Amino acid sequence: MQELDVSNVRELEDFLINECMYSGIVRGKLDQLRRCFEVQFAAGRDLTPDQLTNMIETLSDWLGTSDNLLHQIQEKIKWADTTSELNKKHQKEFEDRVEEAKKSVKKLNNVSRQTMTYGGMTTFSLNLEE
Repeated sequence: MQELDVSNVRELEDFLINECMYSGIVRGKLDQLRRCFEVQFAAGRDLTPDQLTNMIETLSDWLGTSDNLLHQIQEKIKWADTTSELNKKHQKEFEDRVEEAKKSVKKLNNVSRQTMTYGGMTTFSLNLEE
């Protein structure tokens, strides 16, 4: 129980039954009277010599696939960073243009107005060439 970091016997039994026995890792009997588990079968983790070549090929393929995947992920990250920087640049340019437009409109409102009177009528003209 200490090795598996399990706090009570019930949790240990559940672990042995659900995680080990049902998955085929071990077969055995729980002896509640002696408080032990009698192992009748345990799945081996060792390879036979004739399985070694196949295991090396499988692991080499897995390593190659993992390396390719890592490379693709790194490329996607670079692309995302570049795209983000471009978007920030365009956003800044857009905001600068909006500010320029606001300033231009404000200038138009502040342009000196010439006032003339023709027979009691007042006319205003704006100088739009600034």
